[in-house]
Amino acid sequence: MTGLLAIVLPTFGLIGLGYVAGRLRLLGERAGDGLSDYVFLIAVPSLIFRTLSDGRPLSEDPWGYWIAYFGGVAVAWSMAMFAARRLLGRDAREAAVHGFSAAQSNTVLVGVPLILNVYGDAGAAPLFLLLAIHLPIMMSVATLLIETAEGGGVSLAVARRLLTTIATHPIVLALLAGLAAQRFDLQPTGALRSVVDQLAATASPCALVAMGLALKRFGFMSDLKAVMTISALKLIVHPLVVWILAFHALDVPPVWAGVAVLFAAMPSGINAYLVAARYRVAEATASAAVAVSTALSVVSVSFWLFVLGVT
Repeated sequence: MTGLLAIVLPTFGLIGLGYVAGRLRLLGERAGDGLSDYVFLIAVPSLIFRTLSDGRPLSEDPWGYWIAYFGGVAVAWSMAMFAARRLLGRDAREAAVHGFSAAQSNTVLVGVPLILNVYGDAGAAPLFLLLAIHLPIMMSVATLLIETAEGGGVSLAVARRLLTTIATHPIVLALLAGLAAQRFDLQPTGALRSVVDQLAATASPCALVAMGLALKRFGFMSDLKAVMTISALKLIVHPLVVWILAFHALDVPPVWAGVAVLFAAMPSGINAYLVAARYRVAEATASAAVAVSTALSVVSVSFWLFVLGVT
């Protein structure tokens, strides 16, 4: 139990600190936006680059690992869309946002700090291997579903914009740069290495405080029936399916399986809200799902850490 608290309390304590700082107006929205930009554009890419460039070439086959994780994605997404259409009476575009919210994990602001805190260097390779395909797959499916809802189609402009967004995303670029540095033995040294190390060290605390600040702008009380359905699917069903597949159906190494379960157990990611805002559909639901699932994840993440033997 001591080990579990040593992980949960610092992680969610920093999120809480950011939230309180926002509520007390010690840090305003501009500060929160700036900190989030720093995390996404500089700190986390530095952490990813350093970890991958220092690592060894992977010897494990990732296919079982990927299948286990995205099997959980498929179940959570499908169930959320079914509930939205059949139980809540929402249209196809709203259902797509509900599905995205129930399956899209908050990887950068919560997942990376927490998973590295649990598994350290042993969890870095599977974590970043999943990050490498998580963004392209999730954003592509969400865009496709929303654009094609109710007989629509994906235009060339939309496809071009999506590909450009993915190809120029700082996380994707950091992954590619880190793998290239590892492959050609081009790790930074001297003063450059010191700069990268210092930037990487800021990633986890800054990400968690930024998450807390972001929660201030997301209301907790919008569309509660839909939000609680999304949160239950995200925090319980998604990691449960991944746990069954990774530990009991597929031959996934224990650390990799644990990373997949924790990745799935993360609260709903901000990308779901950003997509909803872009298409002006289910914005209140998506934003509230981020806030509510993050608050509830204090309990659910503790449960999954216990299941994984982190006590």
